[in-house]
Amino acid sequence: MGIIKLGVYAVFFFLFTFSAISQDSLRLSREQAEAIFLKENLLLIAEKLNISQAEAKVMQAKLWPNPTLEIEEVNLWANSKQLNVFGEELQGFSGGEFGKNQQISLSIEQLVITAGKRKKLIALEQVSVDKSEQYFEDLLRNLKIEFRSQLTLLQYHQLRWEIYQNQLKSINQLTEAYKKQLEQGNVSQREYIRLKAVGLEIAQKINELNIEINQAQKELKLLMRIPATSYIEIEKDGYLKDVEQMKQIVLEDVIEQAKANRPDMKIAALEESYFNNLYKYEKAQRTPDLKLKGAYDRGGNFMYNFIGFGLAIDLPVFGRNQGNIKHAQIGIEQSRVLYQQVESNIENEIVLTYRNLINVVDFFERIEPGYEGTLDELLINYTKNFKERNMGMLEYLDFVDAYLENKEIILKAGRDVNESAEEFNYSVGMDLIK
Repeated sequence: MGIIKLGVYAVFFFLFTFSAISQDSLRLSREQAEAIFLKENLLLIAEKLNISQAEAKVMQAKLWPNPTLEIEEVNLWANSKQLNVFGEELQGFSGGEFGKNQQISLSIEQLVITAGKRKKLIALEQVSVDKSEQYFEDLLRNLKIEFRSQLTLLQYHQLRWEIYQNQLKSINQLTEAYKKQLEQGNVSQREYIRLKAVGLEIAQKINELNIEINQAQKELKLLMRIPATSYIEIEKDGYLKDVEQMKQIVLEDVIEQAKANRPDMKIAALEESYFNNLYKYEKAQRTPDLKLKGAYDRGGNFMYNFIGFGLAIDLPVFGRNQGNIKHAQIGIEQSRVLYQQVESNIENEIVLTYRNLINVVDFFERIEPGYEGTLDELLINYTKNFKERNMGMLEYLDFVDAYLENKEIILKAGRDVNESAEEFNYSVGMDLIK
């Protein structure tokens, strides 16, 4: 029985260990990675809380001021030898002993907000909620381009790593074959060392790529809030965007879309709305608020039980809120100027990113669709001919250099298209290019 239990524990331990190891490596598509980013990014979570804070301020603005209750003139040590009212003792409540010869004063006060200040304050705070929502959208927009750029960078480096790793494997096989031929005296040591040097150069390039991959991994793991010990591998799909879609863009239409969708444009418009509401609120502050009062006085007047009412109001003699009103007026003018600045900036950004996008697309389309496949086939043929001694080492290594350089150019062209498309999307304020 003990052996069976031990076997069960061993199986569970193995499954747990395998699970822990497998969790260290994450193979994700771009869509899966972005879904994790949108759900787990700490900066986005924190910014969402700013919206809740602004909504709480609206809730607070909707509340009426609390009434003020005041109790005073209570003589807790009252007795019959103390002063009485017109020669008589102060009777207790309802003619009883409770409250006999005891004075008390009660008052209640309620602030009445005038000139619609409460509604104007609610409108003012609601604009703050709208601004908080747009600040969140703007942060999301900035983090998205940063995340997608790092995603593309990681894909780019991993694809390069795969190319160099395959080439290193091929060179190592050739080096081993040449080593045997060297021992048999069929090749010179010079040829063997030259081949080994090429393998070392490629290995050095792979080491540099590993460092770049690790850096991109670090940035992505921080943005996605996944364990630092994890290793992210992005699938090849989605590295290139739809180039045909990019050629159908109408610049004038896109500029109008950007003005309607960009969060910074909306924030600029809300800034003017905020100061307009602030101006209305500050103007309303010129009208004084009322304080309604009610009072009860027992034994402090010629009447045993005195009930009275009153009101209080500030007299706007010295100040009528002129400074705050002027501040709001200047804020309106300033926000209009800044709105025009944002509008001009958006137009220039879109034209710039559009032209950059067209340039990289033009270069990318110069690469024939089947060119990369042709390169791979040629490499196989060159390697075969070199192995069979139908080709010299110099010719073969020259082709290997050209092969690696052209593969880099193709990958870089795809990366430039992807990044330019994301920059264009960023300038428009929406994912126009999928």
